[in-house]
Amino acid sequence: MEEERLQKFLSRAGIASRRKAEELILNGEISVNGKVVTELGTKIRPEIDKVFYKGKEVKLKENFVYILLNKPIGYVTTAKDQFDRDTVLDLVKVKERIVPCRKA
Repeated sequence: MEEERLQKFLSRAGIASRRKAEELILNGEISVNGKVVTELGTKIRPEIDKVFYKGKEVKLKENFVYILLNKPIGYVTTAKDQFDRDTVLDLVKVKERIVPCRKA
């Protein structure tokens, strides 16, 4: 069983981005096996450990949806832009959490 950083697990589960997950951890909003975790870099075993956020158990989603998009000029590939530019999320309207990525 492989260990995984708690913030990565929270991101994969759709709770928050990794950076936002770090804030949740530092603010004491996440518990693992009944204990509040406030230390970044905490590792968990997703198959064994029970992670809770707002009193609800966090579980990984099994089904993923992949969307291939030919990004128009003028849009940036990010979920939130600090300069308030248009993002690819403005083009795609679905209820699932979208994680933008770009071709390497």
